[in-house]
Amino acid sequence: MKKIFLSPPHMSGKELEYIKDVFDSNYIAPVGEYINKFEEAIKNYTKVRNVLAVVNATSAIHLALRVLGVDEGDKVAVSTFTFIGGVSPILYQKAEPIFIDSDESWNMSPELLEEALKKEKIKAVIVAHLYGQVAKIEDIKYLCKKYGAFLIEDAAESLGATLNNKHSGTFGDFGVYSFNGNKLLTTSSGGVLISDNEEFIKKARFLSNQAKNDALWYEHSTYGYNYRMSNVLAAIGVAQMEVVEERIKRKREIFEIYKNELNHLGKFMPEIKNSRGNRWLTTLAFNNINPIELVKFLALKDIESRPVWKPMHMQMLFKNAKSYLNGVSESLFKKGICLPSGTDMNNEEVLKVSEYVKEFAKT
Repeated sequence: MKKIFLSPPHMSGKELEYIKDVFDSNYIAPVGEYINKFEEAIKNYTKVRNVLAVVNATSAIHLALRVLGVDEGDKVAVSTFTFIGGVSPILYQKAEPIFIDSDESWNMSPELLEEALKKEKIKAVIVAHLYGQVAKIEDIKYLCKKYGAFLIEDAAESLGATLNNKHSGTFGDFGVYSFNGNKLLTTSSGGVLISDNEEFIKKARFLSNQAKNDALWYEHSTYGYNYRMSNVLAAIGVAQMEVVEERIKRKREIFEIYKNELNHLGKFMPEIKNSRGNRWLTTLAFNNINPIELVKFLALKDIESRPVWKPMHMQMLFKNAKSYLNGVSESLFKKGICLPSGTDMNNEEVLKVSEYVKEFAKT
């Protein structure tokens, strides 16, 4: 059996054709036709009004914070159960992260968020849609409006996920998607920043291009960043967007096979009512299995898996950070695993992984 990876890239078949177009045009640069096409594809799919393609989702969150005026000393509430890429930009701005624990959905708890909003002067909230499952974003949006905080959706993992048929990333002031190599779709490396606010994206675009003023020479009234996406990578993204629904369908099929085979061993990450997750990674919190030992066991079988995210409030980097906790994310970290979920896996491979998990559970 070939090695089974956690979530490898899966090409549509059109990528090389579109890349050839880029080479033929000689726009091997962070400008060109395919950047426009990629941004339009995201607009058409999510129904958001404005899109900016950038180098990765972390840079997109950074731009969002900068546009919203988050600066030194400001407080930003953020999901603790997430990847550090959604948190580091807070530090770039010399702001203070305040970590919010999860509820039964595994995503940010609105109850704990409100507790923080009552006690802290929070300027912005960054909520992660974990593993492709939508958070209770309508409740969180209501709280942000009630307490006067900006809302940024870290939808890096949740392209195509919806709540009441509205796409994750489109509820807040800003949303971001990731196109890293292991995501639902990939541009090798890349991300997008989205917003219905045209002025927000206009300012973010300006900052992403070294904050170059409109002049014949290089004139700068403020500082910016080199965050623009390459036209080559955007061409890959255009081809990937053509198969987005196929990829989500397959991710969800893989999840259902795992659930049918392994449901007796623990609890899978749920979907909240009226939502559709993209099931980027199938995640399971075991009843009586050590996930670290299982990851090691599967590696011996040439199967890649990994523990779920270690909560940010447990990281050495954030040992002195304020946190609003209930123990949910720490419990999930002790019990949880991410199973191989690549869309090019066949059913036989999914069943083989399941059999190895059941074999380990008997030891």
